[in-house]
Amino acid sequence: MTRSPSPRSYTRELCIPFALVAVFFVLMSIPPPVSTEPRPGLPLVRTGDEIVVCGQLFHTGTPIVLWMDPGGYDAYRVEPRFAPIANSDWETAHQLYKGLNSPNRYGMRKDTLSKSEIERVRGGGWDLPLLQSAVDQFVLHYDVAGCSQTCFRVLHDQRCLSVHFMLDVDGTIYQTLDLKERAWHATTSNSRSVGVEIANIGAYSDGEVGTLDKWYTKDASGIPTLTIPGKGTHGIRTVDFVGHPSRNELIDGTVHGKPLHQYDFTPQQYHALIKLTATLCAIFPKLKCDYPRDEKGNLLEKRLDDQDLAKYQGILGHYHLDLNKVDPGPAMQWDRVIDGAKKLIERK
Repeated sequence: MTRSPSPRSYTRELCIPFALVAVFFVLMSIPPPVSTEPRPGLPLVRTGDEIVVCGQLFHTGTPIVLWMDPGGYDAYRVEPRFAPIANSDWETAHQLYKGLNSPNRYGMRKDTLSKSEIERVRGGGWDLPLLQSAVDQFVLHYDVAGCSQTCFRVLHDQRCLSVHFMLDVDGTIYQTLDLKERAWHATTSNSRSVGVEIANIGAYSDGEVGTLDKWYTKDASGIPTLTIPGKGTHGIRTVDFVGHPSRNELIDGTVHGKPLHQYDFTPQQYHALIKLTATLCAIFPKLKCDYPRDEKGNLLEKRLDDQDLAKYQGILGHYHLDLNKVDPGPAMQWDRVIDGAKKLIERK
């Protein structure tokens, strides 16, 4: 005789299908796992304050225009930036501009590299630790051009020279090369340094100060205003920018024992230079955030001798390298730059 299922058995058999249905609906409500892989073609957006070091981006906190950006200045290009397009190929350009003796305006930082490192770098590029071992100086120039657009035209198009950064009167910084490159700006220190050309018409002796009158006008109260000769915007990115020196008076000082007169850099330039200096000192461990000092601890106002220059690691002026240079001039507020950069570096 067949036995009838017990009521408990019926309940168990009915519960199983309902449980499966419940599990199905629970699974359907769980969202699929999120992929951690980036979507192909998704752009990475820059914030606009980054510099490039060995192909990597580093924030500075101040506006940076890269050579890859619209309106940037590209020192990798062979052709002159401001020549007519019909005359911009190398064959024509180096006939028109006698200062162009090479299609490249930069080279390799090879002075501190072994033969095997040179072969690795020339074939596959720099890694950051290797570059950090090579760079220990940051050289400050003024450009005697007055604005970065003219500076690049003179350096790149006419003189076959280069510099990593140009700092315009409105505080905009232009990077023209990856810092792995050996820019041609600082003679014996090219292989170990990073350079910046600060837009400023320069410092002059007693008989030359008339040049400054062409670049600065004073209002009734004696406040000087930067007045770049010629028409146009001169490439300055800030619309309707009006520049004033950080100090109203003409600054007197000496370099190599020579009396000089110079108007100060703009507040916008100091703000940007402090940010750039702090960034470079943070990236390059050998780059000390300080300037050359005499035996009393004051700013050295002459060239470093060969022995001291060979071991110097830090921020320095072009005149600390060469007797025939006086930039960045007596108006440079060294303590303002160094102290400001140190505060940024030490900030938690």
